[in-house]
Amino acid sequence: MKSFKLNNGIDIPAIGFGTWQIPEGEEAYQAVKEALATGYTHIDTAAIYGNEKSVGRAIKDSDIDRNTLFITTKLWNTERGYDKTIAAFEKSLTNLGLDYLDLYLIHWPANETQFEDWAAINADTWKAFEYLYKQGKVRAIGVSNFPKEYLAKLLETATIVPSVNQIEYHPGYLQQDTVDLCKSNGILVQAWSPLGSGRILQDETLIALAAQKATSVGQICIKFALSQGILPLPKSTNPANIKRNLDIGNFELTKEDISTIRELPTMGFSGSDPKKVAF
Repeated sequence: MKSFKLNNGIDIPAIGFGTWQIPEGEEAYQAVKEALATGYTHIDTAAIYGNEKSVGRAIKDSDIDRNTLFITTKLWNTERGYDKTIAAFEKSLTNLGLDYLDLYLIHWPANETQFEDWAAINADTWKAFEYLYKQGKVRAIGVSNFPKEYLAKLLETATIVPSVNQIEYHPGYLQQDTVDLCKSNGILVQAWSPLGSGRILQDETLIALAAQKATSVGQICIKFALSQGILPLPKSTNPANIKRNLDIGNFELTKEDISTIRELPTMGFSGSDPKKVAF
């Protein structure tokens, strides 16, 4: 597994296994167990996914050395603020059955749709993240779904620059202004929904490109993210797809291919605008 190097010097496996919308219980357990057996060493979950216990059980039962794995979870919106963040972190750690996390993310920023003091809330939450990092409870800290303006505002008060910003990113939805700000500050962009949650798999341009490369549209999307220096987090519960999403080394995208993908019209957007969400 290749890796990216975060701005604090630690390595993060270049493809992660996403667990969004995989229910707690046997389904999440089996999916993560299959992913680990296939060769994934990077697992991404979140408190709101409700599957941290199953993810943790699969990690434990895999018998893989914990130090070779990279585990991420996220703070849910109801737990923002310094004290609540600390408590929520400890709960996630317990649910996962782990002694430390590799990466902890603010799942969504507080926004002006809901809060007049949104910037102060985000800054206070980030202070708790900085505390957890300094205490050695987590190896890296970051944010998720922070658009350019929100990230820029957080950087005004942060004493530790986030290592990661995990955003929706796929062909047809590139959020280039946010990606550019991240890269200029040494912040790794992670792509959730790198396949557009299946919404872009029927695009004729991508289908034709996949046929030309003798591969799948999903693999094209994953390879595209990597070509842009972005870490994809594909999700699947299908063993064949779990393996396929990791096995993308047998073709390359040319500069022309990448240009074609970048020029695709807007499509596949989830509809979840961080500036407007009410959750």
